[in-house]
Amino acid sequence: MPLLDGNIGIGGGRVLLWPDTFNDHFSPQVLRAGVEVLEAAGYVVDIPKPVLCCGRPLYDYGFLGLAKRLLERTVDELRDDIRAGMPIVGLEPSCIAVFRDELRNMLPLDEDAERLSKQTFVLSELLTNGAADWRAPSLGDRAAVVQPHCHHRAVMGFEAEEGLLERLGVDAEVLDAGCCGMAGSFGFEASHYEVSMAVGEQGVLPAARATPDSSLLVADGFSCREQIRQATGRTPLHVAEVMAEALRARAHSKGTA
Repeated sequence: MPLLDGNIGIGGGRVLLWPDTFNDHFSPQVLRAGVEVLEAAGYVVDIPKPVLCCGRPLYDYGFLGLAKRLLERTVDELRDDIRAGMPIVGLEPSCIAVFRDELRNMLPLDEDAERLSKQTFVLSELLTNGAADWRAPSLGDRAAVVQPHCHHRAVMGFEAEEGLLERLGVDAEVLDAGCCGMAGSFGFEASHYEVSMAVGEQGVLPAARATPDSSLLVADGFSCREQIRQATGRTPLHVAEVMAEALRARAHSKGTA
């Protein structure tokens, strides 16, 4: 796992927030929460000016040539920021996994692609390794059931996420039940619906239904949140939303003190 050098967020370091297609179009409140958290941690947040895509959905269907062209365009558009060493932070684990894994395989001779893979982080990694002196807001000993996204756990590792939740004062039960069953667009397809639901019912969905209303349900992956929401009626939160909630609670307590 790549590490950041020093507390780059303290004192106004710039970061590039990757506006992934899933959150940008379907759950923009997650991106807004991410900006709120990053700015509270001292970062100056930029977003790419052109509309870009990592190509994640294309890999699932074998459109590797098109996926490669999208990645080439992304590296070309971000080349100046990449060479300047700007960290890129993303809120959708499947997109960040592309930059950390598939990108290097698709563009093995591009040195900026290699740099990008090392400069790209999920939110918990950035805050843990780049803003270690930042004091995380407390949620006041809240309990949470957490569903790790498959790419998050397999490619980036989940240790930073668990550590961040601990810093927030969250008593987190991290599920070890495997995939939620949605797997990108897989579970949305009629031919895969039964398999998708059967996978979810192996562990994730029963755990979500059994979670008390007073506890948080946390899932960073868009497909994980959708599977849980549609199959159980519960509304999981991205860790960015959990942190934004804690920030607002802290601001409110200071305002009423």
